[in-house]
Amino acid sequence: MAYATTTRRTTAVLAALSLGILALTACDGDTGQDTAAPSATASPSAGSDGEGGSARPSASAPGDGGEDSSDGGAATASPSQAGADDDQDGGVGMCETTDLSYTVTVASKPVNHALLTAANSGTDPCLLPANDLVITFPGLDGAAEHMGPTGEDWLLNPGEKAYAGILSSRADTAGGKSAAQAEIALSAAESPSTVTITGGPVTVNDTAVTSFFGTAEDALTY
Repeated sequence: MAYATTTRRTTAVLAALSLGILALTACDGDTGQDTAAPSATASPSAGSDGEGGSARPSASAPGDGGEDSSDGGAATASPSQAGADDDQDGGVGMCETTDLSYTVTVASKPVNHALLTAANSGTDPCLLPANDLVITFPGLDGAAEHMGPTGEDWLLNPGEKAYAGILSSRADTAGGKSAAQAEIALSAAESPSTVTITGGPVTVNDTAVTSFFGTAEDALTY
């Protein structure tokens, strides 16, 4: 009987120890969960900072390589590119008939020739169309044909002059009409300027005109 009693006591003690171990284990588990909870809470907080407001100001900061900074660079380059284009052509347009002033003077030689002088009377340079010159005479049909070599368009600065030779009549052509004025246009699409011929009138039949030249001597060679 004493042995049985001792055995039951031992069993009871072991059972109590087991319950204590289970209780301690449970407490440790709760403690672990309580300790891990702040860590789990901190992790989403860090992720929120990475994707939230703190990330956007960083992306838009100048020079950080973000998308907003890249867009800003492109917007700045566009006007710069436009500025480069302006510098390339210098803002110079084609000369229009009204940009120039004109005189037509009968030449002493060669015979039946007159000298057209065109001066840039404006304040800006323009590109002179060398080969589109149109010469007509009031009351007469048709424009003067081209004679001499083909020229190249060239820059005519303010105050500079260009010259063209006008053949009023050919010696081998009979007849003709008298003209005291000439009409000048830099292209067929423009309205002409009417100029009184200095030293005129002249006899007009098969007329011709050169391209523009830089000197009067060259213009009167043909």
